[in-house]
Amino acid sequence: MKQLQFLFIGLFIVLTMASCTETNKQERRAAESKTTSVKFQPTWDSLKQYEVPKWNQDAKFGIFIHWGVYAVPAAGSEWYPRNMYNKDNPLFEHHKKTWGDQSEFGYKNFIPMFKAEKWNPDAWAELFQRAGARYVVPVAEHHDGFAMYDSSVTKWNSVNMGPKRDICGELAKAVRKRGMKFGVSSHYAWNWRYYFISDEFDNSNPEYSGLYNIPHDPKTPASPEFIEHWYNRTKELIDKYQPDLFWFDFGFCYPEFEQGRKEIAAYYYNKAIEWNKGVVLNYKRWTKPADGVTKVAFPDGAGTLDLEREKSPRIREFFWQTDTSISEKSWGYIDNDTFKSPDTLVDDLVDIVAKNGCLLLNVGPRPDGTIPQEAKDVLLAIGGWLKINGEAIYNTRCWKIFGEGPTGVAEGHLSESKNKAFTSEDIRFTRKGTALYAITLDWPKDGVLRIKSLNSNTNLIKGISSITLLGSKARIKWNRDSEALTIDLPDKKPCDYAYVFKISL
Repeated sequence: MKQLQFLFIGLFIVLTMASCTETNKQERRAAESKTTSVKFQPTWDSLKQYEVPKWNQDAKFGIFIHWGVYAVPAAGSEWYPRNMYNKDNPLFEHHKKTWGDQSEFGYKNFIPMFKAEKWNPDAWAELFQRAGARYVVPVAEHHDGFAMYDSSVTKWNSVNMGPKRDICGELAKAVRKRGMKFGVSSHYAWNWRYYFISDEFDNSNPEYSGLYNIPHDPKTPASPEFIEHWYNRTKELIDKYQPDLFWFDFGFCYPEFEQGRKEIAAYYYNKAIEWNKGVVLNYKRWTKPADGVTKVAFPDGAGTLDLEREKSPRIREFFWQTDTSISEKSWGYIDNDTFKSPDTLVDDLVDIVAKNGCLLLNVGPRPDGTIPQEAKDVLLAIGGWLKINGEAIYNTRCWKIFGEGPTGVAEGHLSESKNKAFTSEDIRFTRKGTALYAITLDWPKDGVLRIKSLNSNTNLIKGISSITLLGSKARIKWNRDSEALTIDLPDKKPCDYAYVFKISL
């Protein structure tokens, strides 16, 4: 009997321990699920669970910064590091005459000259805030292989060399202090194909392979070792700076990066869950000039498409971004660059937002860390326009149609130079609550704005209660008939470009 009692007691203890063990497992899993409510896997199906965060859809306008060692030679473009080794490029001879033979004075020799002696991250952040930007994205590493952050993966970084400062870290602090989001960009994947490496040049020396890469045929796929190195550099940026946005250049569009980009996206999205914040991963589509084949790094829904110097001619279902530069010739600083007008850039911003997108506008600072006055003036002009009209941009969404007018938008990589200036007949719409914003991209010369798509027969809206002009106290007179909504303009313009009529529905 006692033996039977002992048997029951033992069995009870075993069952209780098993139950406690299972309970502990469940509690642990529950705790993990609170930390990681969605677990992304490195597959396209899993990554399509991604959702664009509200902050990005609300922000609409960000600043891109191409700043690096390439600002020192200040010639051609930010691709100087590649072109100075290309015998078929005019910059090859320019470099020899200006700086010396590439066997002795290579790109590495510019690094000690990149001192950033006048750089003030707080001044940058203040300028970008005054420009109306809601997020800031510096280039963390360009194709040249020089990291603009405190890296433990490569010694070729801005803390060890050049400025001897953590550029990304200091700017992140200044930007976030002002309530803006902070992102980083990586162009490093194309480092494998970037340099023309030859025994005639300094870049064939193994001592500098951490910058230039090891000698290899650039037409061959990136090696597994290089892809692993790229992954580790990218992962370090994620872990160290917790970027709200990560922008990737076309380099990782190549097939050999497919698994790597799936893995880094899953890692980034899962870290965002840990951080309890929404993040953005920008990827590009790129048409290879040699064969005309368009490469897209991610399927729709797995990230946010970025179009370089290109806009969409239509509303895209998935939120998207245009990146373009204030300057016309280069992304990085060069001597004798030319700059776009704020009128053109405001029109671009309006057109993009009306089509479910946002604008990332680039500046190229000098090697000492100062931003050219021409760029500052453009930024402040945009900020002045947004101060009056930001209500029609920030926190808005695209409407049923993007707008109307005769001026189309060119489609294709780097196609912005084909676009024509907008006219007063070109009108774009955004919406917020019961307000519809009609934005004319020029001031009608006859003093009357005609919006044909809002005529009295349209099914787009039922009725209008009032119309006001942002930035103006004038009483707006209007009329609807079967042809158009006609608005009589006041005598005085409220701003210099892109005029916003708020239509209360």
